[in-house]
Amino acid sequence: VTVAVSLADKLDTLAQFFAAGMPPTGSKDPFALRRAAIGFLSLLLQNDLRCSLKDMLLATGAATSFDSLEEFLVDRLKVQQREAGVRHDLIDAVFSLGGEDDLVRLLARVKALQAYVTTAEGANLLAAYKRAANILKAVDGVDAAAPAPADLVREELALRTALEAAEPKAAAALSVEDFEGAMAALATLRAPIDAFFEGVMVNDPDQGKRAFRLGLLARFRDAVTQVADFSKIEG
Repeated sequence: VTVAVSLADKLDTLAQFFAAGMPPTGSKDPFALRRAAIGFLSLLLQNDLRCSLKDMLLATGAATSFDSLEEFLVDRLKVQQREAGVRHDLIDAVFSLGGEDDLVRLLARVKALQAYVTTAEGANLLAAYKRAANILKAVDGVDAAAPAPADLVREELALRTALEAAEPKAAAALSVEDFEGAMAALATLRAPIDAFFEGVMVNDPDQGKRAFRLGLLARFRDAVTQVADFSKIEG
């Protein structure tokens, strides 16, 4: 009961000041709204409260200030977690996917992501993702289901096989909030994607081969994006 009352008090205070157009500005925070936000977030996280931030904000009735208050709370979360050793870009990478505003679950995913991308294997997968995304960015109308040519090379076959195994494993792990399991599934893509870039010319003159190879890269990008928007990750 005390946690519920404290949450309601802090959230109501924040909502009313934001609705009145009186958010903190710069270093000025005369009504200690940053402290109220940190207190609100700490209560959620320390008590492992599984709830939708959007639903809580909507319940205040301060609809006109919804977006700005949500952004303010997410910024406070980044500050709070940065002090705890969690990277802000990884919070962005998970939050920007959309559909995730359970902060307890979000941080569990962020911490699993941080544990992985700070390894050599994770750094290599991130580099491969960015290379694939840059290639795809320059191309219109990529078909992830483009048919395979009759003469598949070893690297194409290895990447396709790895994707067929990793995609459902990552999705299944995410469905039960096994974020470490999802990272482990993605980790199996690192060697085949490296070999693919080493052994295959993506922009082959043959239109069929080119379409299939771009499709593989699109599947790789989409598989990784199940976990987080890797384009938001620094490095």
